Amino acid sequence: MSTLLDVENLWVKFPTRNGVFDAVRGVSFTLGRERLGIVGESGSGKSMTGRAILRLIRAPGMVEADHISLEGQDLLKMSEKEMRDVRGQRISMVMQDPKFSLNPVMTIGDQIMEAYRLHTNASKSVAYTKSVEMLEAVSIRDPERVMRAYPHEMSGGMGQRIMIAMMLIPNPEILIADEPTSALDVSVQRQVLDIMDRLVKERGMGLIFISHDLNLVSDFCDRVLIMYAGRIVEVCEADKLHEAKHPYTRGLLNSLPRLDKPRDRLEVLQRDPAWSEAPSVSGRI
Repeated sequence: MSTLLDVENLWVKFPTRNGVFDAVRGVSFTLGRERLGIVGESGSGKSMTGRAILRLIRAPGMVEADHISLEGQDLLKMSEKEMRDVRGQRISMVMQDPKFSLNPVMTIGDQIMEAYRLHTNASKSVAYTKSVEMLEAVSIRDPERVMRAYPHEMSGGMGQRIMIAMMLIPNPEILIADEPTSALDVSVQRQVLDIMDRLVKERGMGLIFISHDLNLVSDFCDRVLIMYAGRIVEVCEADKLHEAKHPYTRGLLNSLPRLDKPRDRLEVLQRDPAWSEAPSVSGRI
């Protein structure tokens, strides 16, 4: 499997009154043309890892790494102008809540067309046609009407599909999806995942799927990185996630309700301080 992204020894740091806080600590992994899941509790460093790849951590936050290589090109050595060409065109990111990602005073059509024309020299008519086709690709009915609508007129599920369409219209090599289904009900969640799965397979993309839902990641992804306190504590094949060995992963799994094994009371995760001090496990292939 060819490597699209290679992250080596990534750190994300924030200065505080009590010293420097390390949000991500020594994370290393590779991404091929696969669906890579990153899971963990809130605050484990999942989203910071995704944002750091695109250099979206703003001052006073600091990003350090031996390298973040996109097909051999180190993103850390690029200028901000060069990074603007990478964002969207080569690596896209779907944020967690579309209500905060879509511009409320622009029509959906104008926003999708802008995302396409930003990286191409396409005319407005070509961009319009491409945008309608992309909305159809994410299973939105009556795309012409949606093109004229504003974000507040859309449901949460529609908003997520529109964001996916907007991020995929430049045809990126990598999609980073930060909890893209967390605010959706189960039926819409499955539809959005099926759309992402189909598009990733058709386009031969790499997908980084950030989530706190272990069952969802086990069912949807190929490999999984489990993060705790800014470090990777375990790496496993997604379909073998329920056979994980690390006590943190076992604790997360045991805290989930299961229909096949009902219990009167769910287990509470017992944390060991040694977990946060152990070296980060490599997620490289």
